[in-house]
Amino acid sequence: MTAPMERIQVLDTIEKDIVTCLHSAGTALMELSKEKSSLKQAESQTHLFLKTLGQVESKLTEQINYLTQVSTGQPHEGSIYASQKVLQMAWHRLEHVRSRLNELEKNKHRIQTRTVQRQQIPGHQDMNNQQVN
Repeated sequence: MTAPMERIQVLDTIEKDIVTCLHSAGTALMELSKEKSSLKQAESQTHLFLKTLGQVESKLTEQINYLTQVSTGQPHEGSIYASQKVLQMAWHRLEHVRSRLNELEKNKHRIQTRTVQRQQIPGHQDMNNQQVN
């Protein structure tokens, strides 16, 4: 396979990893937004998100380093607009994933605070049990 095709396949893999990140973040947010959320499930999805995000960042850094090497000190061999646009869009998706992660962290903290506050209210458990019965 030619080098440009390999580069495109790597970028395609990065894009799929970004989709995985977004899916994990969305699943974690959905879990945290439930009335009775499973922190274990949310943490599992958050861990997957962070792991995949690290891989995306590493792979994008490799791509940027490669583009930096081939774009300096060598004669122009054609337009790299398409590659730049793909990279720009990948960076945009990465920034979106980061903003979603921040949102997830805020929601997690808010839910944990609410849970702690509920546990500190005397008789709160008794009221819940009476409402269920």
